[in-house]
Formats: sequence, C-alpha cells, structure tokens
Amino acid sequence: MTAPASPLTAGDVREALRDVIDPELGYNIVDLGLVYDIGIEDGLIDVRMTMTTPGCPAQDYIVTGVERRLADVAGVTGVFVTVVWSPAWSPRMMSPSAKAHFRIREDGE
Repeated sequence: MTAPASPLTAGDVREALRDVIDPELGYNIVDLGLVYDIGIEDGLIDVRMTMTTPGCPAQDYIVTGVERRLADVAGVTGVFVTVVWSPAWSPRMMSPSAKAHFRIREDGE
C-alpha cells in the first residue's frame, strides 16, 4: 500500500466506514450513528463505536467489517475498535438521511 498524498483525516475514515453495513438494519454504521469517535496517529486508527443494543448479535460481524474496511485505506497501519455503551445509542443519533430512510421523525421518535 502506498501512503496517501495528504494526511488521513477522520472524515476520510468516516467516509470509508460508510461501506460497513449493519446486517440487521441494512444501513451503514456511520449514518446509523454507531461511530462515536475516530482517532488517528501515525497511521493507527482508533474507532470508538457502539451497537444499537447491548448484546447485539451482529457485534463481531460489524467490528470485523470496520477492521477489514479500514485495513484497505491507504496509509492505515493498524485499526483498533472499542465498543462502548455510554452514551447509549438511540435513533436520535442517526443522520437525517437514515432517519428519512427508516421514516423516523427528526426528533428521533
């Protein structure tokens, strides 16, 4: 893999993570609001994220999807994913396009 022409940004990482689809909802994890924070240091990517529910049966599948997708990004030398439960996920965290897709009002109800 070649190094990127410009430094990797959290925006670049978020864009790549739009390719990771929650298998139960059939929608990308970024617009679902599952990705809370992205840290980047010397090609190492640290993703802090959650699932829609504790004990989510798709957790391992999604985490593996994040690791595999980011491993393909130029300049990435390692990926660490931490699943957190605070704050708890809610539909309010979804992007406007995801809310529209699932017919959820903007207030998250």
